[in-house]
Formats: sequence, structure tokens, C-alpha cells
Amino acid sequence: MGFIIRPPHQLLSLLSCPGLRIPRFSVVCAPPRLRTMAVSSSSWDLPLVAVCQVTSTPDKEQNFKTCAELIREAARLGACLAFLPEAFDFIARDPAETLRLSEPLGGKLLEEYTQLARECGLWLSLGGFHERGQDWEQTQKIYNCHVILNNMGSVVATYRKTHLCDVEIPGQGPMRESNSTIPGPSLESPISTPAGKIGLAVCYDMRFPELSLALVQAGAEILTYPSAFGFVTGPAHWEVLLRARAIETQCYVVAAAQCGRHHEKRASYGHSMVVDPWGTVVARCSEGPGLCLARIDLNYLQQLRKQLPVFQHRRPDLYGNLGHPLS
Repeated sequence: MGFIIRPPHQLLSLLSCPGLRIPRFSVVCAPPRLRTMAVSSSSWDLPLVAVCQVTSTPDKEQNFKTCAELIREAARLGACLAFLPEAFDFIARDPAETLRLSEPLGGKLLEEYTQLARECGLWLSLGGFHERGQDWEQTQKIYNCHVILNNMGSVVATYRKTHLCDVEIPGQGPMRESNSTIPGPSLESPISTPAGKIGLAVCYDMRFPELSLALVQAGAEILTYPSAFGFVTGPAHWEVLLRARAIETQCYVVAAAQCGRHHEKRASYGHSMVVDPWGTVVARCSEGPGLCLARIDLNYLQQLRKQLPVFQHRRPDLYGNLGHPLS
């Protein structure tokens, strides 16, 4: 168990780990309410979010069963919003299989998640859906679409990944997302949820700070990067990038991740986590499929922004407006 201890004035109260029983799933969270620390009881009233870590395969039905079990557990534990990683629906063996398994937003799989959100009374961040868009017949390519469902099962936001991962990393193998995927045309304004205003991104987007700066200037309080990082870039960059995005934007960062071996051609790093606006990792998943839980303290966020007003100190006269605010 990897525990994170924070000073009393910064403690982000999380659900207690001792005595928690979640069959087949692992939970690692920062220890709440240490007896030697004075923590306001109001911290237990803060919104609780769940970050789900899975190992998607080409088997869409089994992937849904795994995700649904985690979502139901998140609801049982009192979360108001659950985050799923990029490619929660499936991870295929090649571009042809990716295209064959893809669906429109109005298809069977999203209908199942719609029903699940209603059943659990839970908001869902579906972090990277292989979407056949309205241009499918013309392009025969898809979008990597981040979908937000509210607790009534309605689609309240969609963001189509704007930065596609076309890279060649020694030891990790080449990736050509553009072989099957079209980049999204725009960013989406942050969406109000019970946990705060969420700015939507997907995986490789985290390498572009302009995107996060634009989202926070548009009002984001939480940035979310559902991901499927590899085993070379993961240990080197995953936590560093997430903490950097949190520090520079003074936002919470929520990153649900794929983990383990998906099939003979691909594996993912895992290490799903929540980072607070100070850059502290306040919750993380252990190895394998599971979930971690964190409370979102927007008063702490506002206090930090007031004490360290970096956005008031920016000098666009010198270096331009990096990350133009969304219209």
C-alpha cells in the first residue's frame, strides 16, 4: 500500500482504506483523518470521485462487464462521478479490427452505459470511445471521443481527441493513431458536474500545455486525461506530466489509465491517479484492474489560486497568449 501523508492544512480527505473489501480489485488511497491530525468534519461532505483502472481487450462484452462492476462499486462507496480510461470499450490488435469494432454514439454500447449511469445515479467520464462519426461513410475513419454522461444517462459533453499519437518510441513499438482516427476539430468548454467544472482531454493531449491553459482560462477546475500509456513512456513521463499540468493550471488532475497486457501486441503502464492543484498525488491505483477514490476540495483550489495568482501574473505582451481562452 502506497500511502501519501499531507500536512493538516492541506489534507485531502479520502475514503478510509482500512477494512475496505473490494473483491478482485485493488484500492490504494491516502490515509484520511490520522488521529494526530485535526481535520474538519466538513471534509467528508466534499464530492467523492472514483478513478477506474482496467485492462481492455478486443472482447467488448467482457470489457463492459469489468467496467460496470467497477462503476457499481464506485456508486456503492458514495462516489458522485466515475472516470474510465481511454479505450474503455476495447483495445484492438490492428487498425482494421479497431474500425470493425467501432460504433456510433447512438449504438448498443453507449446505450448500455446510459442505462448503467441511470441505474447507479452516477455521472460517468467515458474516457475514449471509438466513435463512428457522421462522416463515417465518407472517411471510413473514427474519432477518439471522450463522453460525459450525467446521472440520468444523458450525454452532456463530447470531446474528440485533437492530438493523435503518431510516435516511434524505441522499445515500445510504433503507434499510428491516424491510421484509423481523425483528429477532433475543436476543444470543448468545461462542463459543470457535481465534483466541479471538468475540462476534457485524452492521453497524448497532456503533452500540450496550451490545451490545459485554454481549458483553465475557460473555467476548468478539474482536468481529466484518460489514457493508455506504454511501458517506456509511462515510467519516464506519466506522473511528471500529470503533476506539471496540475501545478501550472492550479487544477485537480484526474487520470484513469489502462494497465497490463491487452493482447499479444500491446500492454499499458497503469498507475491511475488523482493530483491536487499543489501537485501532490492524493490517490493512485495499485497494480492491476481496480479503482482509487479522492475527494475534490474546490475551496482549497480557490485558496491556492488566491495565494499564488499565476494567471494574474502572466505576460502575454512578452510571449503571447499561450492557450487562447475558448470562445
